[in-house]
Amino acid sequence: MTQDLRPIRRALLSVSDKAGLLDLARGLAAQGVALVSTGNSAGLLREAGLAVTEVAEVTGSPEMLGGRVKTLHPRIHGGILGKRGDPEHAAQMEEHGIEPIDLVVVNLYPFEATVARGASFEETVEQIDVGGPAMIRAAAKNHADVAVLTDPADYPALLGELAANGGTTGAFRRALAQKAFARTAEYDSAIAAWMSKGEAAPAFRAFTGRLVQTLRYGENPHQTAAFYRGGEARPGVATAVQVQGKELSYNNIADTDAAYEIAAEFPADEGAACVIVKHANPCGVGTAGSLAEAYAKALACDPVSAFGGIVALNRPLDAEAAEAIAKVFTEVVIAPGADDAAREALGRKGNLRLLLADGLPEATAPGLMWKQVAGGFLVQDRDAGVLDMGRLRVVTRRAPTKEEMRDLLFAWRVAKHVKSNAIVLAKGGATVGIGAGQMSRVDSVRIAARKMAEMAAPPQGPVVASDAFFPFADGLLAAAEAGATAAIQPGGSMRDAEVIAAADEAGLAMVFTDMRHFRH
Repeated sequence: MTQDLRPIRRALLSVSDKAGLLDLARGLAAQGVALVSTGNSAGLLREAGLAVTEVAEVTGSPEMLGGRVKTLHPRIHGGILGKRGDPEHAAQMEEHGIEPIDLVVVNLYPFEATVARGASFEETVEQIDVGGPAMIRAAAKNHADVAVLTDPADYPALLGELAANGGTTGAFRRALAQKAFARTAEYDSAIAAWMSKGEAAPAFRAFTGRLVQTLRYGENPHQTAAFYRGGEARPGVATAVQVQGKELSYNNIADTDAAYEIAAEFPADEGAACVIVKHANPCGVGTAGSLAEAYAKALACDPVSAFGGIVALNRPLDAEAAEAIAKVFTEVVIAPGADDAAREALGRKGNLRLLLADGLPEATAPGLMWKQVAGGFLVQDRDAGVLDMGRLRVVTRRAPTKEEMRDLLFAWRVAKHVKSNAIVLAKGGATVGIGAGQMSRVDSVRIAARKMAEMAAPPQGPVVASDAFFPFADGLLAAAEAGATAAIQPGGSMRDAEVIAAADEAGLAMVFTDMRHFRH
């Protein structure tokens, strides 16, 4: 027996999620481990014919206060925290009739699930576990001697350790302890977030996640990376099922998220929408009566950049659209679903990743976004702002036509997701030129205009959307020179009057939104 190997003679099992419990308990009993358990878990074990001692028998005290007090007792926590091989601890444990507990198996009350289903305040409070986290932390602290299981997925590994070694190794217990502390941190973070809901800036913020996969590398091969799932129930890349293709990369995941969030701006009942993203920016967005038509419109905006891009759809993928997408090298396709014929069509492209998200994220749903900075992080609300049509102001002598207004509102939705400075040219429910991430807004206009000029059939009379105000008339005039007939922008510049006068002189219609969409 190695120096750090610890036998398991007595185990405490107290779980909310009973998955795998009987198999674990049977495996432990077969190894001669004595089982101690709390009420419901003990009943389940007893019904299965297993010998089990209830916690109340150990403590000499019944469960009380509606189950709030069960395991908070020295005969439980002393058995977990007592150092093996420490004479003073051993003497005190013997004096107070405390038997060692070598394994703690606890998973917590389903607080997160209770919040997710919109339970009442009172019910949610009762799902804040106290004894469970206390036992987990005690066992994890004393991992030199005690093993702790918080995840049913780890039950087989524990039984494997016992079968192979007759006990648990120090490395195994340390890994379980790390996971245990991470789980209690996640749990407390969820409680703190729930209790601070509606508070703009609580004194402390915590963000946690569960590992989905270890990635080959990050943005670049010299960077390590991993993908975690947070607690937010938001359809998207983190919740989607990958039905084919090779493993997603860091950049695939980031770009797929960007693409699907844009697709969410176009509800399926308004028509089919397709988004193509490359390096976090859309290179084409199209809306139409069918996904195939929407894809053709999106592809036409910038077919060169679309090569090796990410395709996101707002409706379940059908065979016609899948056949069209399969003709162009595409890294990832994400959609709310896909029929069998579509899966078959994309299945012929073995490396293409197909993700099915079972729904669209809600574009206007509240949520938080954060960004790391040196020594800290920034937190803000998700940009879920909805354009108030009542505040939309026509500021030029000419008002937009109905067709221009439709395209202006379409371009505005897209501009929200383009890196600043953002310029979007649109026509007929499709982007025809996008300028992103330039230090000068007029340079973004010129890039968008050049992209439009490179189209196989450049459209006449597009509209232009700008994510922030035009600080000078030059950007707007550059759009007019490219053929733009109408513009949408937040307004608010010191030179608004100059820009409006330039629009009037050029014959443009222009509307102000009083809402900005910077995206850094």
